[in-house]
Amino acid sequence: MTFDLAARLAERHAAHLYRQRPLLESPQGPEVVVDGRPLLAFCSNDYLGLASHPEVIAALRAGAEQWGVGGGASHLVIGHSSPHHELEEALAAFTGRPRVLLFSTGYMANLAAVTALVGQGDTVLEDRLNHASLLDAGLLSGARFSRYLHNDAVSLSKRLERTQGNTLVVTDGVFSMDGDLADLPALCAEARSKGAWVMVDDAHGFGPLGATGGGIVEHFGLRIEDVPVLVGTLGKGFGTAGAFVAGSEELVETLIQFARPYIYTTSQPPAVACATLKSLELLRTEGWRREHLNRLIARFRAGASEIGLSLMASPTPIQPILVGDSERALKLSALLKARGLLVGAIRPPTVPAGSARLRVTLSAAHSEAQLERLLGALAECWPLVNQDA
Repeated sequence: MTFDLAARLAERHAAHLYRQRPLLESPQGPEVVVDGRPLLAFCSNDYLGLASHPEVIAALRAGAEQWGVGGGASHLVIGHSSPHHELEEALAAFTGRPRVLLFSTGYMANLAAVTALVGQGDTVLEDRLNHASLLDAGLLSGARFSRYLHNDAVSLSKRLERTQGNTLVVTDGVFSMDGDLADLPALCAEARSKGAWVMVDDAHGFGPLGATGGGIVEHFGLRIEDVPVLVGTLGKGFGTAGAFVAGSEELVETLIQFARPYIYTTSQPPAVACATLKSLELLRTEGWRREHLNRLIARFRAGASEIGLSLMASPTPIQPILVGDSERALKLSALLKARGLLVGAIRPPTVPAGSARLRVTLSAAHSEAQLERLLGALAECWPLVNQDA
């Protein structure tokens, strides 16, 4: 017997689910060159426009000159450099928590936290629409794994009645494909009443949400007692790369001792930590970025409503246009691209069957004129997509 890979790929093609990598030939920003074409992009997670900020670039360059370009080893051998340590301390102060542990990717951070905290004999409960890394972590932990209805505290409560061992409730802060916020006050109240811990992956909340960009926990005014395990990624609002877990002294020491993805991975380049220290400073001090972003979000939602687009309940820079059918979503994306706009079509299995969409993402680097260009193109293209439906 052999692996029939060609048949699998053909099936994906036939279902309009085949994925291809666009080749970016320019720095991140609203105006990019992709596959040789200049395009206006609305598909990056660089929410605050910091990925190509000159001060962040300068910090990376200076860091590379001082610290080199590689981590060299895992943090526990000789890979934990001064910039890593300084960034952990700065992020701890930013999140208002005693300790932070730095990771090379968000997937690693989620896998590390869940598998270090629960195992056989324990329970992990997750939102049905959680990011794939969280779902994978729950399955790989060996704990009893169950998913509650999306953002539904009543559904969570019913599952909490049937738990065993230590129980970890895991949710995205901002759901990456829908853009909506987790109802953390209600979810945390249910978890605390049953003695369960809450873990929040706020990858898409840090930067856009909160008075100082502190994410969904700051947005709702919650404490470490409500959310003992807080995860953030650095490749979105921060504009750099990597991730972190913030929590108590005991939590971070537990991860250092037991989290295999942390123990057995080379540290990120120290220069990246130098760049992130600068981006954290800009995130905290330049509040105009969030203010401008919020104006763009409000204008997009108003304009999309006038066109008759089906949006989702998102107050964040993630503004999905629900299309439903994968073929129609691809057609809308192609029509926009023909007009010089890049917006990705998101299809199953990334989203549930029948909920294909265009995932519009807005950035503080977008101008109002660029947003109006997007709305104008959508007004032209939407009727063309629907004429054959």
